[in-house]
Amino acid sequence: MAAFRHLLLALSLVSITILSAATNITEILAAYPEYSEFNDLLSQTKLADEINSREPVTVCVLPNGGLSTYTGKYPISVIKSILSLHVLLDYFDGPKLHKISEGSILSTTLYQTTGNADGKLGFVNITVLRGGKVGFGSGIPGSPLDSTFTKSVKQVPYNVSVIEVSQAIAPAEILTAAPPAADVNITALLVKAGCKNFASLIVSTGVLKVYESALDNGLTIFAPNDEAFKAEDAPDLSTLTNAELVSILQYHALATYSPIGTLKETKDKITTLATNGAGKYALGVTTKGDSVSLDTGVDISRIASTVLDSTPLCIFTIDSLLLPMELFGKPPSPAPAPAPETSPSQSPAADAPAPESSAAPAPVLSPPAPPTNSPSDAPSDGPTDDSQNSSSDNSAGVLESPVSMKTVLTVAGSVFAYVLWS
Repeated sequence: MAAFRHLLLALSLVSITILSAATNITEILAAYPEYSEFNDLLSQTKLADEINSREPVTVCVLPNGGLSTYTGKYPISVIKSILSLHVLLDYFDGPKLHKISEGSILSTTLYQTTGNADGKLGFVNITVLRGGKVGFGSGIPGSPLDSTFTKSVKQVPYNVSVIEVSQAIAPAEILTAAPPAADVNITALLVKAGCKNFASLIVSTGVLKVYESALDNGLTIFAPNDEAFKAEDAPDLSTLTNAELVSILQYHALATYSPIGTLKETKDKITTLATNGAGKYALGVTTKGDSVSLDTGVDISRIASTVLDSTPLCIFTIDSLLLPMELFGKPPSPAPAPAPETSPSQSPAADAPAPESSAAPAPVLSPPAPPTNSPSDAPSDGPTDDSQNSSSDNSAGVLESPVSMKTVLTVAGSVFAYVLWS
């Protein structure tokens, strides 16, 4: 029974591994050389990251040469828009396409999520045609259904489907929807998006020129909105040196094109324009559902909206200023002070009050000393007269009296005890 459980666990792990690999669009298409050009464009435009972060999704691929009419004539930003129309945010395989209710449906595409689609431009019309063919065209009313379903390529029910279509879906409106990145007015876009303070700072410090020089190879800007500068915990930028201010503004940009889908797939820290060494001025990325936040190590700021996503430029608004550890890192907590040394005279035992003593025991008296007078029969050194004998007899009589001796000893002991007790 235990062996059977282990076998089930192993099979489950294998299934999870296979499923995880199968949902990577780049790896799926790598098995089909006839779609290599389409696959390369998905990677170049970062759409592969966006596709991998979504489920369910259907990718309408074109065989090599299917986009040649556009790849040599339009900038990469327009190519990305065309490809985005070929990514449906629903699961469609062959059987489902032929069973579309009422013969027609408008499907949302990845282009609709960019915010650049006007009207129905971000939708694709899927219609069952005469003879059982399935046609595809722009969601704009009256658009022709020039592209048709050719075949199913790969399905991971009901998460990812790859199908082939006969030609590109490229309405005229999308060919002029996104201007070339070189023609984009960054500051105008920032002001329009509610980031006037940030736009003013990048102009006054000259950082705008740094942004523009990086644009050709890809640029992503995280612009704090005007409310971010008014927050209670916002730093006073006027106290910083010009070099520090420039570093902060460069910290708000990446020298790569990183749309939201790419950020969602990011696991490691990312370098910024301010990065000047390993791990310096880097950003962490955290994702929760569709929400993406940037972690500086000092604070966390949420990406609020997309201002522009036009390869090779991305502009996002964020909720708060990004504060790099290198300038705003919290100082380490001070170590606890050592305990003061105590001299022997100040030892706790010496300072502590003496405990109350119980009643002192009665003193123990020493036995009385033996009498110091000589025995009565001791030989005399010389003759004595009667008076001397009489005196000696009286003294001897007092000392040798039992009652008198007891009295003397009692009195002496009491005096001795009193002296000791005092």
